[in-house]
Amino acid sequence: MTVLYEWRGAFANDEVEDLHAEGFGHPPAPDYDWRGQVERFSLGWVCARRVADGALVGFVNVAWDGCTHAFVLDTVVEKTLRRGGVGRELVAVAVERAREAGCSWLHVDFEDDLCPFYLDSCGFRPTPAGLIRL
Repeated sequence: MTVLYEWRGAFANDEVEDLHAEGFGHPPAPDYDWRGQVERFSLGWVCARRVADGALVGFVNVAWDGCTHAFVLDTVVEKTLRRGGVGRELVAVAVERAREAGCSWLHVDFEDDLCPFYLDSCGFRPTPAGLIRL
């Protein structure tokens, strides 16, 4: 299966929300404005689309501080395509584009079960961090 990766690719709010809901295990929020959020706060995003039918099969958001720090958020891949390299390629495009934009750092936080993905497959290195649950 062929997948096309597009930086700042076009998407409909409902297709990102449906993919996000499937990936993160919550009911879809039909009125969530993904487009408004990423256009306002993000350096960019990567859409992965199945070439055969144009379906959105992956998404990652790259938020930033407007200068040198970018942040990987909401990496998600359609359930049937996980562990096939789609997520790794989404993050690779995000890394390349953040570097091209002049960012010095790309941050990501994740739960322990995603260590092999982010550290081994995507090349992030572990760092100390802090977190407050709000």
